[in-house]
Amino acid sequence: MAVLAAAQLLDELMGRHRNTNPNEKIKKPNWEDPEYCKYFMVKFCPHDLFVNTRADLGACPKVHDDEVKELFQRAETSYKKSQYVEEFLRFCRHMISEVERKIQKGKQRLELMNSKPEGPPMTQAQTEKNQEQVKLLSEKITSLVEEAEEAGTRGDVEQAQGLMKLCDRLKDEKDQLLKQQENSHWSMTAELAAAQEKQMEVCPVCGAFLIVGDAQQRIDDHLSGKQHVGYFKLRHAYEEMSEAREREQQEKEKKRREDRERERERSMRGAGGAGGAGGGLGSDRRDRERMERDRSDKDRERDRTDRDKERHRSVREEKGGRHEERERERDGERHRERERERDRDRDKERERERDRDRERKHRKDRRSPHERSRRRSRERERH
Repeated sequence: MAVLAAAQLLDELMGRHRNTNPNEKIKKPNWEDPEYCKYFMVKFCPHDLFVNTRADLGACPKVHDDEVKELFQRAETSYKKSQYVEEFLRFCRHMISEVERKIQKGKQRLELMNSKPEGPPMTQAQTEKNQEQVKLLSEKITSLVEEAEEAGTRGDVEQAQGLMKLCDRLKDEKDQLLKQQENSHWSMTAELAAAQEKQMEVCPVCGAFLIVGDAQQRIDDHLSGKQHVGYFKLRHAYEEMSEAREREQQEKEKKRREDRERERERSMRGAGGAGGAGGGLGSDRRDRERMERDRSDKDRERDRTDRDKERHRSVREEKGGRHEERERERDGERHRERERERDRDRDKERERERDRDRERKHRKDRRSPHERSRRRSRERERH
């Protein structure tokens, strides 16, 4: 990254062709070359907005050239130029969405910090009374447990069970009193902390935490900071360009409607006018206008088809890459499975061969000497 920043600095000082030989032909700049930054040509590069801040995007890997930017601004409207603008708007929209989520999380955090615990805090007299009740309940629970143990020792099971149920109810009542006392303690602590803590708010532009009623110098420092200025510039550029695109689309639609109205009026005048040569001239003019309109419609349709093809090609390439990777994984898994099956078949074949050898050996051992002698005699007779 440091090398890239140094190269950009040298480009600004000595020019992009600083390493070109004297006799070498210098290539003319073209804004369609992939080495130039699209964002910089459209408006500005977001990588330059948040340098040395928490939202730093790092150095831009593309080339920033004012001459190329001027060529882009002077170029006629085309599909590729509109794609550059659309990509810049998409990047701005992504960054604005991220900071909006940050602002929402900051507001939720402040709401959680400023939320008050349930119930008002208890007074000193109420706290002392609560402690006395807890002490009495503890003594009563202890005595009931002793009585239940004595009843169980005597064999009076029913009395022991009744005493234990009463003991459980008293324990629940004691737990409620302790919980009420604990909530009162936390409520007093939260009120004391809220009184000592400064009130905070979230900046609606960059999502930073600010102190309500802070000194004007600190507020001015925040408003002039890189992060706040960068997000403000992003929002302003996105809103401005979005409104310009909407106005352009509305003007195109209005012009299209006016053209249709004029064409309708011409056709009505041509139908109601005199025949003969005049009718032939009007018909020729209408034919030419219709041909021009059809040609413009075909151009728009061709541009739309090119955009769809480019989009489908990118989707197919992405899907094709994932599909090839999955196919390679499946082929590897199938090859490994076949290897495992071959190993299992070899093991089974070896086991069957060992079984056959053991069986032949066992049969050979089971033959009696008399049978072996008779077999040898038969063989001699045959020969």
